[in-house]
Amino acid sequence: MRAGEAMEQGLRECCRSVRIGKILIQRDEETAQPKLYYAKLPPDIEDRYVLLLDPMLALSIDSPVVTKATGGSAIKAIEVLLANGVPEDKILFLNLIAAPEGINAVTSKFSKLKIVTAFVDEGLNGKKYIVPGLGDFGDRYFTSP
Repeated sequence: MRAGEAMEQGLRECCRSVRIGKILIQRDEETAQPKLYYAKLPPDIEDRYVLLLDPMLALSIDSPVVTKATGGSAIKAIEVLLANGVPEDKILFLNLIAAPEGINAVTSKFSKLKIVTAFVDEGLNGKKYIVPGLGDFGDRYFTSP
């Protein structure tokens, strides 16, 4: 939900009969860990291929702190899908921008998952934000100028 919804309309235009599920994961401000707030998935999801949409993927695998970037949330979302019976090799993670650290974090934990991204940026800065990146995608998409 939220930032991933920015990609939903394009998916619907491309794949008209697609079934949509929603997962809302946000960073807990006290623990800095991803927290599942909501999940509503199609009842037969374990029999389908799943396109997991999130515009940005970033997270240093050696970082103990999950940042505002989406790597920790993506890992949590994948865990939710696996817990609902989706085979790892039937999950395709689609994003617009990825950092090499985020790709490494996700693929080292889920080796059968496929990632499709439009662009791999340089990496992460000291605050674990994608460089050059584009800021907080959800804030940019949902906040009027």
